[in-house]
Amino acid sequence: MNVTQEFDTIAAISTPLGTGGVGVIRISGNAAFEITLKISDRKTLPAGKICHGWVLDGETKIDEVLFLPFKNPNSYTGEDVVEIQCHGGVNVVRNILDVVLKNGARMAERGEFTKRAFLNKKLDLSQAEAVDDLIHAKTSKFAIQSAKNLSGVLATKISEIKSEIFETASRIVAGIDFPEDVAEPEYSYLIERFNHSVSEINRILDCAKSSDILRQGVKVAIAGRPNVGKSSLFNALLNLDRAIVTDIAGTTRDIIKENLDLGVAVTLIDTAGIRDGDNIDKVEKIGIEYSRQSAQEADLVLFLYDASIGLINEDLEIYNIIKNQSHIVVANKIDLISDFKEEIKDTAKLSVYTKDGLEDLKDKMKTVVCGFSLEDTEYITNKRQQTCLLRCKESMERALEAAKREELQDMIYIDLKSALLSLDEITGEVITDDILNNIFDHFCIGK
Repeated sequence: MNVTQEFDTIAAISTPLGTGGVGVIRISGNAAFEITLKISDRKTLPAGKICHGWVLDGETKIDEVLFLPFKNPNSYTGEDVVEIQCHGGVNVVRNILDVVLKNGARMAERGEFTKRAFLNKKLDLSQAEAVDDLIHAKTSKFAIQSAKNLSGVLATKISEIKSEIFETASRIVAGIDFPEDVAEPEYSYLIERFNHSVSEINRILDCAKSSDILRQGVKVAIAGRPNVGKSSLFNALLNLDRAIVTDIAGTTRDIIKENLDLGVAVTLIDTAGIRDGDNIDKVEKIGIEYSRQSAQEADLVLFLYDASIGLINEDLEIYNIIKNQSHIVVANKIDLISDFKEEIKDTAKLSVYTKDGLEDLKDKMKTVVCGFSLEDTEYITNKRQQTCLLRCKESMERALEAAKREELQDMIYIDLKSALLSLDEITGEVITDDILNNIFDHFCIGK
């Protein structure tokens, strides 16, 4: 985006396209009020008041709408903003957007509304990224955690760490520049302060794995030999008939994926039955290879076998492939036997046919999946933020080691300055255009 474009008045549809009760078109920029008055039957648009009217294309009435005018700086973007709430429907919202664009606005780029909010200091960069997380949250838990960042939880903590490092750096500079008036801080003081800063950075980084899992979810693969009930279990966990189920070996020839919410987003994977033999055609062989790969790449494997037959050599061969991974052994078809003998410790027992034991299996899955992350993740970070924090930590650890060796404090100051620059990247006080564009390119148009 060039400088001229940044001052354009932009517009986009801010609600998903489709049939619905309400559609929203957002306009932002210096000409937002002027354009809205040109396309409506309104004579005025008092800021901060909901206004009723019609959107017009010349003399043609497009839709009866509500106008929500916001005067800068009291808007989401910090600019003049008008939101038009119309009746939901693909053609209605598109017609209104076309009229807006025809009268002076240009189409907004991905994330441009939030980018303008950042540039106009309505949000810092960590809050802007939280907006994207909130929109794309796959679970209610991650949405709640993302809202914490939007409210400034991470930004506040980063500011606290920056203030502590900056204060120490200032004392070092004062001692170097005015040695006759200000004494350099004691090395014992520096060591104490640096240890505390590293500890606070670690508090955030300790939540990194949990953050990644809440954001990306976990992969759970169902593995086993043919005809043990993998596809039936897949359908039962999803509570829908997604995979084809027959008593013919090799029915599932490709991996099937669906999403499941267990407090953490789960990608549930149904795999082809793993088996060897001469009567396996080329397509099934490819499916079996995909199954092996999916099982090896999964965060959790549900190893399924037929309890009515018991564990046989083919089952044990598959179990040996996944036994060193996080897994749950599942004995299916317990409705066909009167007395179950546990052959592997902590086996989950169920009947996909009667649904007995299904809720117990879900509870086991939740325990394992939620065990991958902290129950209460204090700070949510993304990969970019984690990289900045790691760089900051490395700089602080270098400063700490230098303080322990009582090196020259002007050399220690260089590492402190580097640490501060890394933290400034998180909030966006120091950021390159390439990084900024990459962040907002992941947003949807209209946000």
